[in-house]
Amino acid sequence: GVYAPGHLGELTQIVDFALVDTVIEETGSCEKRLRLLPSRVVVYFVLALSLFENCSYRGVWGKLTAGLEGLPLVRPAVSSLSRA
Repeated sequence: GVYAPGHLGELTQIVDFALVDTVIEETGSCEKRLRLLPSRVVVYFVLALSLFENCSYRGVWGKLTAGLEGLPLVRPAVSSLSRA
């Protein structure tokens, strides 16, 4: 899918999808229904927030998904990003 391994930039090469999925499962943080922002993507977004602390949520989302140009990508509202 759009958020397949490697699609979210360098973070997916440093923090493996399998590790993120394991942590999500162990903490019981997996989404209960299909959402715009899957749990795995939210983890990478939070990591990106810590790397780009001087950027807005929208700016960090743009950096995180910069390599996805041309793919059918949702653009979540800032309120969705802040709730995530």
